[in-house]
Amino acid sequence: MTSIPASVVRSPSARLGRALAHGDVPYRLITVAASIVLILLVVSFGLMLWITSAPTRTQFGLQSLISSDWNPSGEIFGSLPFVVGTLLTSLVGLAIALPFSLSIAIFLVELCPPRLRGPVGTMVELLAAIPSVVYGLWGLFAFIPAVVKPLGDFLLKLLGTPTNFIYLPFLSGPFFGTSIFASGVILAIMVVPSITAITRDVLLAVPAAQREASFALGATHSETISKVILPYGMSGILGAIILGLGRALGETMAVTMTVGNVSELPTSLLNPGYTMSSVIANEWGEARSLLHSSALLEIGLMLFATSLLLNVLARLLVWSVSRKNPDQRG
Repeated sequence: MTSIPASVVRSPSARLGRALAHGDVPYRLITVAASIVLILLVVSFGLMLWITSAPTRTQFGLQSLISSDWNPSGEIFGSLPFVVGTLLTSLVGLAIALPFSLSIAIFLVELCPPRLRGPVGTMVELLAAIPSVVYGLWGLFAFIPAVVKPLGDFLLKLLGTPTNFIYLPFLSGPFFGTSIFASGVILAIMVVPSITAITRDVLLAVPAAQREASFALGATHSETISKVILPYGMSGILGAIILGLGRALGETMAVTMTVGNVSELPTSLLNPGYTMSSVIANEWGEARSLLHSSALLEIGLMLFATSLLLNVLARLLVWSVSRKNPDQRG
């Protein structure tokens, strides 16, 4: 009987056939290709925005970033009011959402009975599934008249009047309901699920040995949470906060419906404002000149770059906690 030469058995085609039969090579090729396509897609977004916004950069340079004049009919495009409005609404929303998100995450991981942990966590995550436009409608017709308007009037009367003992200029009037403050409150409700979910995962990644050592030293449960668990996962919690900030920066419909849409630099949180995403949504369909479209695309480029950098930073912070203890508590 003639034997098959070893060179035939070990030929590249034979090895490829065996690899394809086991599925390893197709799986790796598909995953690598998908990753490359995703990277190319992100790069193409940035290149498209950079190229199409070139006319504005050529004509105005950095002046468009520091000017507060926005007059499309006069071909004047200063984007500073939109940048300031975006930062203010996002920071107000984050300041309100953070204590609620952190408290909910601690409750779910450390204090919640096991039978309630799943349903409560699911209810919190369902808030993230509500469409942005629904938040905007609810905020505009229900939440702002019933909650935000009375609260804003109270703050204006207590802290926003110059004759008061304590006067805070950033809480001065006039106040009509739709404002940076109202938009920030709506954003807070929208980012609570995101921050809570990531913070919960970070707290679950804290090793059980950390808790046991703290209890063994005589610490109470509250002391263990505040002095052991939270400091251990602080970088991951910061990542969750940054991801929540990124979500707030890019929010469009709910903010557009509640912020007031006034293209002037706000002097108070109770004043109407404008955000980068809102001005793009409102004016893109009305842009009739190349320069106007280019100015809106430049604002989109700034928003894209900011959101991308924040997400990368947040992922790195969360990863730095997860790699300390790859085995999470379930």
